[in-house]
Amino acid sequence: MSSAAPLLEPAGGKGGEAKRPCGCPPAWLRRLIDTEEAWAQLQFAVPMVLTNMSYYGIPLVSVMFSGHLGDVHLAGATLGNSWATVTGYAFVTGMSGALETLCGQAYGARLYRMLGLYLQSSLIMSAVVSMVIAVLWLFTEPLLLCLRQEPEVSRAAAVFIRYQIPGLFAFSFLQCLIRYLQTQSIVLPLVVCSVVPFMLHIALNHLLVNVLGFGLVGASAAISITLWFSCMMLLGYVMRSKEFSETWKGFSTDAFNYVMPTIKLATPSAIMVWLGVLGV
Repeated sequence: MSSAAPLLEPAGGKGGEAKRPCGCPPAWLRRLIDTEEAWAQLQFAVPMVLTNMSYYGIPLVSVMFSGHLGDVHLAGATLGNSWATVTGYAFVTGMSGALETLCGQAYGARLYRMLGLYLQSSLIMSAVVSMVIAVLWLFTEPLLLCLRQEPEVSRAAAVFIRYQIPGLFAFSFLQCLIRYLQTQSIVLPLVVCSVVPFMLHIALNHLLVNVLGFGLVGASAAISITLWFSCMMLLGYVMRSKEFSETWKGFSTDAFNYVMPTIKLATPSAIMVWLGVLGV
């Protein structure tokens, strides 16, 4: 009678480790982390990184093009960009943080219509806040002079800020739309609506600054044009896509009833982001 032998041979041959299915992570990695959850998080995080990098890169491109105009223009654009971030962009970004809580709760509770109402109330709030910031930006030059900045640089910074005022409204609306899509785990359209405008922004700067010779005004105006283009792309997607048929029912006056609850959540969020930018 023949000697005893195992009924099943190892898949990898004699004494070998069983082969894992193609694409499956090794056993030690599965024991170390939840690979499925990590992959899901990566699919969400990478598009958001690309989106944020594109939006924050838009003013930086204009600053770089301003550097070709001279040292004063570069200093003014850099100072203006810092002033715009601290007094405007950081604050409206924080204000939109209320939607992460409100829309997240509504989506989890399957109150889908509330997502659209919260979005509209946040857009109303952002428009009002942007108006206040716009008034502040009109007095950029005297405020910078009070902070003992050089007159020529302050004047250039004021020009760079002034033509960004229309873009401030677009940026605040974009932040609300981004949060609205984030809470529904829809992120790929955000990449398209940010990366494409960013690429066009480079060409637009070259056209306005180098070809048409608008100088610092052109570099600043390019920011506003690009942000509004991106905003219209994203808003058009939300209004026309069937993915939002349950959460977007069109504009409604009911949104005004939720403005105050939105402000109560948005104010602490805005202060937190603003202090973070200041490094406090």
